[in-house]
Amino acid sequence: MSKKIHTDHTRGYRNTVAISGGETSFQVVVEQTDLFIVAEKDLSDQALAAVHDIRGILQAHFVLNPSFATSLTPVAVPENIHPVIKAMAESAQACNVGPMAAVAGAVAEYVADQLLPLSANVIVENGGDIFMYSSSKRKVALLSDPDSGARIGLSIEAADFPLSICSSSGTIGHSLSLGSGDLVTVRAKDARFADAAATALANLLKSPADVPLVIEKARDLSEHGLDGVFVQYDSKIGAWGDLELVSL
Repeated sequence: MSKKIHTDHTRGYRNTVAISGGETSFQVVVEQTDLFIVAEKDLSDQALAAVHDIRGILQAHFVLNPSFATSLTPVAVPENIHPVIKAMAESAQACNVGPMAAVAGAVAEYVADQLLPLSANVIVENGGDIFMYSSSKRKVALLSDPDSGARIGLSIEAADFPLSICSSSGTIGHSLSLGSGDLVTVRAKDARFADAAATALANLLKSPADVPLVIEKARDLSEHGLDGVFVQYDSKIGAWGDLELVSL
């Protein structure tokens, strides 16, 4: 039996996000880019400018290097290229995926970096890929089945920030995945790498029997900066690394 595919255009999971006192949330949308941001004040205008900046950087590179936008395998880039493009290419190389596997994380981290001078606490979520600066402990929900909601999450200590939590799924969302698992979530310092790693690992998850394989591959990627991974296919769950799982 084929698995149900969840495609929520409204991203209803954002309605369950709990905002700490003294913080506010807002949404910024530019064409395909749809960000949910938590900060100490409404920085919509600044976030919008940052989104236009990073989209311009990406689109300019697509003109010079069209395969960067379409390849499902790593693509070489010049040494003196923009740091975001270079980070995406290096992350793709480490994970053996196309550069665009890192794009959501790249946008999240870039926007968070631009907002940091204006808000010491800033969380940018881009379709399930998150980059966070925080001075307090946080919980990140793990949504493997939108119909039943999130029941477990990751607890992250204040001393661990900044960091990224990125997810890939064969059943949730519109992003390309070659696997059919419910959820692969990666913890890493770099959002470009976390995003690429989540994609690479989710591509391997084609049955419950693949959960140990995904964990093994995650261990291999730890040398490139992968700190932890959570994997779920139906009722089979696996986790490895620096993760504190909590019930929600």
